[in-house]
Amino acid sequence: MVSATLRFAALSLSVALLGTSTALASDGTLAAGDYIGFTFFIGYMAMFAASVFFFFERGRVSDKWKTSMLVSGLITMIAAVHYFYMRGVWLDTGTSPTQFRYIDWILTVPLMCIEFYLLLRPAGASSSMLWRLFGGAVLMLVAGYMGEAVQPASNVMWGIISTIGWAIIIYEIYMGEARKRVDASDNAGVKTAFVRLRWFALAGWAIYPIGYMLLPGNLMAGMIPVSNMDLIYNIGDAVNKIGFGLVVYVMAINDTK
Repeated sequence: MVSATLRFAALSLSVALLGTSTALASDGTLAAGDYIGFTFFIGYMAMFAASVFFFFERGRVSDKWKTSMLVSGLITMIAAVHYFYMRGVWLDTGTSPTQFRYIDWILTVPLMCIEFYLLLRPAGASSSMLWRLFGGAVLMLVAGYMGEAVQPASNVMWGIISTIGWAIIIYEIYMGEARKRVDASDNAGVKTAFVRLRWFALAGWAIYPIGYMLLPGNLMAGMIPVSNMDLIYNIGDAVNKIGFGLVVYVMAINDTK
């Protein structure tokens, strides 16, 4: 799974570097060469289908994992609703509103952090660990939004603050209490799931700060056309959110058996 995530990141960057067609049909429908619009539709339907799957499969897992399955379904359902609106805006205007993306992320990323806590709760994870993960996610996203949409002239400063939030999450799951709890756990399935989710947070989420640094005036400005980041974001959202839920699902099913 780790190698697949890295291959996805490399493929996405290659596509962006080559450039994509964003031709729109004159009547607002999806044009044949509109690859970004195509991924808006694919992302919407894939995450909606994943939500249905997670909600139905919730009844098959033991009680201690039902909340985890519910959160997995909520993550993809929230994203599906936002993608439904974003694909409409894209068809009408050929743009992707930053506000919709950040509303999506500020709801779904903290929920993904909560999944770490729910995974380790049977091993004794504390509420303070939950709040550190949650706080890091909120700081990362609020600062990112400020730098991208509210004060773009100061996007480097806000980017540094956003990176601090991400670093809080990475520290917690690689060296903090979360790492200590999973090391002390005697559940092999939980350990495997934790390592996989941890790689999503490190490698899978790396595309978002890369996209931020490509903004005008930022550290990597001009390296890749900013318009092509929608393609990478769309694929990345689907892979990260559905993949996150599938890891939890496999662990829950195996532990129940």
